[in-house]
Amino acid sequence: MGQKQILTRTQIAKMSGHENTHFLNPRAKRVTKPLGDLGGLQHLGFHLTTLPVGSVASEFHRHVCAEECVYIIAGNGTARIGPDMFEVEAGDFIAYPADGEAHELRNTGSSPMTCIVVGQRLDCDVVDYPEQNKRLYRYAGKADDLVDIAAVCRPILPDKRR
Repeated sequence: MGQKQILTRTQIAKMSGHENTHFLNPRAKRVTKPLGDLGGLQHLGFHLTTLPVGSVASEFHRHVCAEECVYIIAGNGTARIGPDMFEVEAGDFIAYPADGEAHELRNTGSSPMTCIVVGQRLDCDVVDYPEQNKRLYRYAGKADDLVDIAAVCRPILPDKRR
């Protein structure tokens, strides 16, 4: 079992990676090497991700339950967190706490941006895409549900403690 848990730099360098486009944003293109999956991690996503010049990593979003973080290995770009824009470069770390502001990472540099992207893999999570007015409900082992945020209601439930 231990052999599968170690991926050498040579093995990683030889991996072609998976080209991904975000389902809500055709401009969100990235090449991902799912190192955590290959090493057997089930509760933590750990990806070596490369963003082509001009690409954004994902649709502007926020996780209600899961935490994410990014460490930039090479290149530079712009991190958008809520209404604020931050210039970022190799060596910078970005933390996205659960239930925090919506965020995105864009490669605004002149060369590919390479990052380590880490995120929790919870049994359930809710992801809001505020610019699309969409909410994604994720359930482990089941199909995801994508709904219009305007359609989400908060029912008044009877107090079950009585």
